[in-house]
Formats: sequence, C-alpha cells, structure tokens
Amino acid sequence: MHNLIVFDHPYGCQASENEPHNRSFSAALYKSVRNKLEARGESVDVIDLAADGFNPVMSAQDLANWRKGVPMDERVADYQRRLAAADRLILIFPVWWELMPASTKGFIDKVYAKDILYTAGEGRFGMRTRLPGTEVVAITTMGTPVAAYKYLFGKPLVKALSVGLCRKTGMKRFRWIPFSGVDRLTLEQRQKMLAEVRI
Repeated sequence: MHNLIVFDHPYGCQASENEPHNRSFSAALYKSVRNKLEARGESVDVIDLAADGFNPVMSAQDLANWRKGVPMDERVADYQRRLAAADRLILIFPVWWELMPASTKGFIDKVYAKDILYTAGEGRFGMRTRLPGTEVVAITTMGTPVAAYKYLFGKPLVKALSVGLCRKTGMKRFRWIPFSGVDRLTLEQRQKMLAEVRI
C-alpha cells in the first residue's frame, strides 16, 4: 500500500513536539500515523503544503490552464503525479470555521484537476475520477465537539469531501477521523489519543 499524506498547518509537519508556540496536534497525528504505516511495511510520501510554500490562490492563468486540462505549474504537476501513484490519500489538517484551511482547499482545486485526474462529461454527475481505487482519509483536529459539528453544523467538511469530491467523481472510499477538544486535554490524554489512532 502506497500512502500520500498531504499535511496542512502553518507550523509544518515538524511541529510535533510539545514546544510552546511551535506545536501542533495535527503534526503529532502526522508523526503517529506515519510511524504506524511504516511499521507495517507501507510506503509513505509526504506533501507539507506550508514547507513547500504552496499558493492556494487560483489565478486567472491557473484557471485558463485548468480549463485546458494542463498543469498550472511544475509543483502542481509534481503533486498530480504523486497523487496518481497513491493507493491512499491522507489529508491531515485543523478544521477552521468548520472547514478545511485555504491550502487544503487550494490543493483540491488545483491538483484534482479536470482532464488530468478526472474526466469531465462522464459519470453520474458529469465527472469520472481517474483514481477509482484510491481511498481518501481525512484526519482533522478542531475545537468544536464532534456531536455539535455533526448535528448543529451539519458536517460541512465531511459533505464537501465525501459527497462533493469523492462520491461526485466516483471515488468510493472515504473516512473521516476527527479529534476534538484537544486543547482542553492533558499531555497524557493527548498521548493516549495518538497511541490509539487507527488508520
């Protein structure tokens, strides 16, 4: 199994230690997940959007390239090749204002592109993925309790990814692994969560 982890947090995936003003539970999750995957013999490729300086903004030229079905730039082309090679895409990011950060949204907008990773004009919704066997896993952190996120806010992130991205284009396997209220937990409780994460 070949995994592509796309990590999105301003501090980068190296911020996994408990260092004030340079720590991220998302990064600690990344480290735990990567270690577990590698321990069972799976290969792991990592895209750290912050470390790469990825620009999520779709410029006029980017959109023109998207419409023509050509990569927007060499970095996006590289991301597309790496995504096409993956059996599993793992997105790790914090939930802000009930959705993904801008860089994750921009990654989807720019990388999962028409005539490159999906074909327009086919399938039930006019889109057919070229990655039908790829499993998509979203591992998120958020302050909002999971029950409130589901029942009060209606799981907007899950709808966007599971229905708007995966089901709409024909990718049939999606999982959401949420972690909430982490900022209110002790170090020992957070370490227990990391030990128990299942991928």
